[in-house]
Amino acid sequence: MGNIMSTSFAPECTEKKTKYDDCFNKWYTEKFLQGKSMENECVQLWDDYITCVNSALASHQIKPILDKARQDQPFTSEEIDSAIAPKK
Repeated sequence: MGNIMSTSFAPECTEKKTKYDDCFNKWYTEKFLQGKSMENECVQLWDDYITCVNSALASHQIKPILDKARQDQPFTSEEIDSAIAPKK
């Protein structure tokens, strides 16, 4: 059994997460860091995983709560920028 970071919050999505993680790690180390590819080749696996996660959120009645929270308290563009900007 892998570490806690290798599992999805929804057990039914763990296999999809593992496939994406494996693909991404291989692409990142063997291609991106080597300057051989800038395009993430694992996008379809990510989409499959996120689709599974969204289904699990909906089936556990969590998605409507998240959607309402996002509507009530949306992130500002400054908050988004500061979250993705490199720390100095």
